Amino acid sequence: MTEFRSDWGQFDFVLKEYCIKNHISKNKLMRIADLQFAQLKSYYNNTVVRPDLTVLARICFALECDLSDILKYTPPKK
Repeated sequence: MTEFRSDWGQFDFVLKEYCIKNHISKNKLMRIADLQFAQLKSYYNNTVVRPDLTVLARICFALECDLSDILKYTPPKK
């Protein structure tokens, strides 16, 4: 198993910002994507540890967006 290296950069979920910008409430997203509150909360607050591709597909379907709209890669600082 490869160890985590901070010099590879990081991914951050920006779902909260996307929802605020597009006036979409957490309750509406939970209902449309058929998610549990705990599931949505971790993506919304950028605290998810192991992203679930099925959950991400449901969120993107519900929001009619691309994964790149809610997930951002930040390259390492040089």
